[in-house]
Amino acid sequence: MADLAENSSVRGCMVIKPYGYAIWEKMQSELDKMFKDTGHQNAYFPLFVPKSLFEAEEKNAEGFAKECAVVTHYRLKTDPDNDSKLIIDPEAKLEEELVVRPTSEAIIWSTYKNWIQSYRDLPILVNQWANVVRWEMRTRLFLRTAEFLWQEGHTAHATKEEALGETKLINKLYADFAENFMAIPVVQGLKSESERFAGAEETYCIEALMQDGKALQAGTSHFLGQNFAKAFDVKFATQSGGLEHVWASSWGVSTRLMGALIMTHSDDNGLVLPPNLAPIQLVIVPIYKGHEQLQSISSVADNIKKELTKAGISVKYDDRDNFKPGYKFNDYELKGVPLRISIGPRDIEKKVVELARRDTLEKKIVPLEGLVDHIQIVLNEIQNNLFTKALNFREEHITEVDNFDEFKSVLSSKGGFLSAHWDGTPETEEAIKKQTKATIRCIPLTEIQSEGKCVYSGKPSPKRVLFAKAY
Repeated sequence: MADLAENSSVRGCMVIKPYGYAIWEKMQSELDKMFKDTGHQNAYFPLFVPKSLFEAEEKNAEGFAKECAVVTHYRLKTDPDNDSKLIIDPEAKLEEELVVRPTSEAIIWSTYKNWIQSYRDLPILVNQWANVVRWEMRTRLFLRTAEFLWQEGHTAHATKEEALGETKLINKLYADFAENFMAIPVVQGLKSESERFAGAEETYCIEALMQDGKALQAGTSHFLGQNFAKAFDVKFATQSGGLEHVWASSWGVSTRLMGALIMTHSDDNGLVLPPNLAPIQLVIVPIYKGHEQLQSISSVADNIKKELTKAGISVKYDDRDNFKPGYKFNDYELKGVPLRISIGPRDIEKKVVELARRDTLEKKIVPLEGLVDHIQIVLNEIQNNLFTKALNFREEHITEVDNFDEFKSVLSSKGGFLSAHWDGTPETEEAIKKQTKATIRCIPLTEIQSEGKCVYSGKPSPKRVLFAKAY
């Protein structure tokens, strides 16, 4: 896991280690800027949701009920039979049980009721960076944990058109982030009704394909209609003097993106990070014998680091004397650092350095003169190369299938996305899922209308959808 995270003593929860958290911070920083550039503000809402509020929007409550952790008591006391143990104090039972948020629509919309009276109060464009708890039975680091970090946007609007526009805007923003920063190509689409967020009228999504041929839902943006406004009676006075329920969206991405990054770009040597998200974009490793040689190399290395830092490139000079260069090379390869410079006494004499790329493992002797410009060019090349490689893999693993035997054969032998006609019924969707474990990942927004017959039922179908096995 390249020292990114480890399982904790709490079942299903992870410890994100400093290097892993540094990558998450880079993601957070870039996304936060994108949100603020589109008019959003950050806020924070409570971790606990009173059970009565959680129940208010029935579909949402029903959808998350099985994953909820619930607080019932507020105090422990010493066990009278064993004073080295603590037990729940039965007299400290809460008057109302508290749900540990699996998502925050309920607590936020109960708050918005106090914030919104008039059309002048709209729109509200709020995001929060938070943790949530979903009591998963089968957990896996970054992909599915009982507690995870995420951002969740919750917006309120005067019209359906505004709320739907917001939903689409954010889905496109997520796609831009995935492709331009994570170097992961994604398919933008709509979820089928059975795969929608609980309480949403439409769920837009970005779907990515991992190297093992499985799909990963990388982000979702939900058009909530007026469902939560009606559940919490959030109305506003219109310009014409009427009274209407507010329209809403919600959207989020999580530390699952870390899993996407690992599974899209890793190789047999470890993690491969796109430069746009790498905490360390370049590491300098000295090759020396004795203190005198190290001093000479350090003088050059410090100048290189200073110039690169000035150009906005994050650099680490690893002059630790308790690790050999070979160990350092392997360590930074494992951690996915995009570029490595090694420099020794002869290199100083020749005014060159050895530059090694993490994506191709290619090594090259490069002159010190013009080094900064050269490195900037190579970092861009690495970013583009990683995206192109992932895109080519995805395109090679989108297969059109026209009958169910072909569907099952391709799914078991090749995997990836299966582009197939679907008759639009949840019964067919469920039957395919039961027999193959493949689900409809999305109804692509770019799919051209093309009449055909459902791959399972043979009934008429207006367009193809993407099936895959997924995480």
